[in-house]
Amino acid sequence: MSVFEVIVARRSLKLRIAVAFAMSVLLLLALGYWWLENLAHELFGTAMFILLGWHLFTNRNWFRNLARGRYGFRRTLIAAFHLALLANMVILLVTSLFVSKSLFRIFGLSNGPLLSEIHWFSAYWVIVAVGVHFGVQWPRFVGVFVAAFNLPTTRGVGKWALRTLAAAAALFGLASLPVLDVGTKLSFGYSVDFWDFEASVLPFFLRWGGVVALAAVCARLADAALSWRRPVRT
Repeated sequence: MSVFEVIVARRSLKLRIAVAFAMSVLLLLALGYWWLENLAHELFGTAMFILLGWHLFTNRNWFRNLARGRYGFRRTLIAAFHLALLANMVILLVTSLFVSKSLFRIFGLSNGPLLSEIHWFSAYWVIVAVGVHFGVQWPRFVGVFVAAFNLPTTRGVGKWALRTLAAAAALFGLASLPVLDVGTKLSFGYSVDFWDFEASVLPFFLRWGGVVALAAVCARLADAALSWRRPVRT
């Protein structure tokens, strides 16, 4: 591979990283509806879906390969999860068109309390699912990041430092579950928890980021357990 091809390849990988990071930030920002108000919420959500479309297009080979190869338990589980995540994103997109008060009012779609509840219910599950997605795809994300910035492979002390940081983030996410009343939000229940943005803003996004980290770490551990194989004794 020529130097020019290497530069182009690294730029492409950096763009993928930037898009993934931007989608995550936009998703978290969209949760701050009562802080940003409706127009900003819809702008962030629309930008996220545009980037999601680009993300799906660049990973279109995954869909092409769904009907190829053999399916074991792990591959079946991962494929089913990602298809469910995609279905949830479709629900989030469709309901956003109905509940829109700014950008998509021109469509004149009927709205109701149930659609708003479904929209928020879907959004909260997307937050958790994105964390699971990061956890399942973690080796690939690390590989892309290392290749994009030509970094050395993390070993020894560096690897354990990253693991410690991940464990701390997961514990913070675990402590954030009751603070954000995540259980009620994920069970389609009515939550009386409303964050006081006049008192603090940054902790709201940090705690939801912790929830994403918790889901990612749990998914990574589960995937490692599914991938583990006992050595064959001879």
